[in-house]
Amino acid sequence: MSTDAQVPFLTQEAYDRLVEELEYLSTTGRDEIAQRIEAAREEGDLKENGGYHAAKDEQGKQEARIRTLQQLLKTAKVGEAPTSRGVVEPGTVVTAIVAGDEETFLLGSREIAAGSDLDVYSEASPLGQAILGLKIGEKSSYEAPNGRQISVEITGVETYTG
Repeated sequence: MSTDAQVPFLTQEAYDRLVEELEYLSTTGRDEIAQRIEAAREEGDLKENGGYHAAKDEQGKQEARIRTLQQLLKTAKVGEAPTSRGVVEPGTVVTAIVAGDEETFLLGSREIAAGSDLDVYSEASPLGQAILGLKIGEKSSYEAPNGRQISVEITGVETYTG
């Protein structure tokens, strides 16, 4: 597998949206959580203070999201979705027969398809690894978590248009 397959792809629009989200979470979001934690702390006994624990839990999730965004934005390849050449690659919409059922999905980062009804599979997922580089009409398979072999046949590859 090429090293390019390990680099997440983002459209410029998705990149800009994520930069904005990171900026908000790193500033206003952190301030809001800190205020909620402080207000809950003032209520007294922290052992039995549900509001305090909920705010601390939310703070942990927010910090995890900040780290995820920082890593994604640092490593992502930003640009236009690749023009379909009939080859499965990150940023393309794939139609395939997976275990006998036809599915259409985007291969890439969930962040690209925010607001879309498309399912998204990472190129690092078992399915993504099995189909990366395949052409229309080619077949492959991958091992499901339960050990079962899942067959895949590529029936279409299109440029992602957002």
